[in-house]
Amino acid sequence: CMNYEITVNEVTNGDKIKGYASVVFEDSFKITGIAVMERSDNGELFVAMPRYKSSTDDSGYRDICNPITKDFREELYGNILAAYDNLINEGTKRYTVGRPKDGELDFSVRVYPYEREGSNIRGFGSVVFGDSFAVNNISILNGKKGLFVSMPSRTQRPRKEGDKTKYVDICFPVTAECRKAVYDELLKAYEQELTKLQVAGTPPAEDKAKAKSGGVREDADGFLEVGDEPLPFR
Repeated sequence: CMNYEITVNEVTNGDKIKGYASVVFEDSFKITGIAVMERSDNGELFVAMPRYKSSTDDSGYRDICNPITKDFREELYGNILAAYDNLINEGTKRYTVGRPKDGELDFSVRVYPYEREGSNIRGFGSVVFGDSFAVNNISILNGKKGLFVSMPSRTQRPRKEGDKTKYVDICFPVTAECRKAVYDELLKAYEQELTKLQVAGTPPAEDKAKAKSGGVREDADGFLEVGDEPLPFR
């Protein structure tokens, strides 16, 4: 069981969203934009992970990150709702689960090379923490200084006219050690997968449809769907 801390803030504008939560796993990696929502039919509260628009899902949206086991989903969502209840009844915003482990946060990665003319995207990846929680729609990009990792992000509206649109990460490392470990592993996995394709004489996927047919989609284990733009949220 991973140690994690939940922070909840209440939303009081009267819509179905009652609060927003963030979760930090093992003091190392943060997930933001988790919504506590009210069902329209019976008033029950439920948890909604940050989502993005998808052209391949009947509902129109898919989770950017999510628990990948039934047990951890029930545990995490139950604790987020308990944290919200604590906020409303006791005014406490923080809610801690478990004890910190000795050592680094356990994780594994998966990366798929992707190339298209005119695009600086070189691959898509996912990270699974503690065999329990997946972060999808991670991009491997080619910049002026070489390859780098871009975590799932949302657009932040300019506060005043003339300001530039900003991009804010939804899921991200909160320590330099975690950032280096995760990003290095993603880039290493990209180079390994690219080498496999080169040895086999197979080029990287040239469009999203081909990438999806090659396995870049969210499967039963929660691995990534090649994403469209993340759905903006507050």
